[in-house]
Amino acid sequence: MAQTLSEKHTFLWEGTDAKGTRIKGKTEAPSEALMRAMLRKQGINPVRIRKQSNLFGLNTRRKKKIKAADIAIFSRQLATMMSAGVPLVQALDIIAKGADNPSLAELVATIRNEIEGGSTLAEAISKHPDHFDDLFVNLVEAGEKSGALETLLDKIATYKEKTEAIKAKVRKAMFYPSAVIAVAIIVMGILLYFVVPQFQSLFQGFGADLPAFTLLVIALSKFVQAWWWAILGAIGAAAFVFVRARKRSRRFRRLLDRLILRVPVVGDILYKAAVARFARTLSTMFAAGVPLVEAMESVAKASGNIVFEEAIFQMREQVSAGQQLQLAMSNTGLFPSMAIQMVAIGEESGSLDAMCAKVADFYEAEVDNQVDSLSSLLEPLIMAVIGVLVGGLVVAMYLPIFKLGSVI
Repeated sequence: MAQTLSEKHTFLWEGTDAKGTRIKGKTEAPSEALMRAMLRKQGINPVRIRKQSNLFGLNTRRKKKIKAADIAIFSRQLATMMSAGVPLVQALDIIAKGADNPSLAELVATIRNEIEGGSTLAEAISKHPDHFDDLFVNLVEAGEKSGALETLLDKIATYKEKTEAIKAKVRKAMFYPSAVIAVAIIVMGILLYFVVPQFQSLFQGFGADLPAFTLLVIALSKFVQAWWWAILGAIGAAAFVFVRARKRSRRFRRLLDRLILRVPVVGDILYKAAVARFARTLSTMFAAGVPLVEAMESVAKASGNIVFEEAIFQMREQVSAGQQLQLAMSNTGLFPSMAIQMVAIGEESGSLDAMCAKVADFYEAEVDNQVDSLSSLLEPLIMAVIGVLVGGLVVAMYLPIFKLGSVI
């Protein structure tokens, strides 16, 4: 695998100079081959070279996973430099040197080396499907064939930035309530395992019947103390089965995505985000000159929801049979009337890409507004839920004390 120019290693070397005197030293270089070349330029004949490791035998720069946001930044950097007239290979070299993520730097350097070897940019990135999807490859290929690679790279960068922004909004909508509920469950578990038993030992000396609510909480506490390992194991097993099923079972994913779209408030946000992603992807592909039927396949794969994916593939079949796109959208019963009408106007006026872009802008703004509204709505609701759960446990523990006070 090609070394990145931005990643250097420390090499310990031994060699002889022009007089045959044995010398040794320590120097930084991207690779052993370049280290040897550097020594020879200095008139040193290398005899032994070895890479120095840290205390754990690992390179000091740890590799990180390449995220979609990294690819979006890469797209914008490449588009900016090529628009400024920087040659492709030189632009890739600059990006590799400046990348903060060593894994991304290595990926970019590999692409650069493949282009230097005679491959096109589309061919080079197609060898890395984990990071560059079919949509990315198709748009780059269209740009190279039409001689408008700079323009297409700018469209790709804009598309990636918009897509990542909408994904971040959706994650924000899902993360906040999930995190608060998880914290509430953890707090309840701590109270049931550590705090309630202290009150239980206190109540044993009362010599009076305890309220039913208190007895219920004590029974729940005893269950948690006796079976905490089974509870944690069941939660872990359920999470593992859920992740595996979602990854491997298309039927489960279909059921899950369909249910998520029906969840109040959150489902509406995810629905509008899927519509925005559909419109943004179709606009980008169509503006790049990709034929509609061919573009629909990439649009389906980029939808992010299997319900929309299957609907778009169904639309693709109808469009390939000669039906108008707006009629195919209407037949699915999935898309909002506003999106359908905008697509109809775009088809009639010959400006489908512009109309789809307007649809994407509208629904992205809707998602932004709803996520902000959701945060404001959930804050008092979540506080109320936490108050009921945690406050209920506290009240259950103090009821016998109140009862004892009234008797005295």
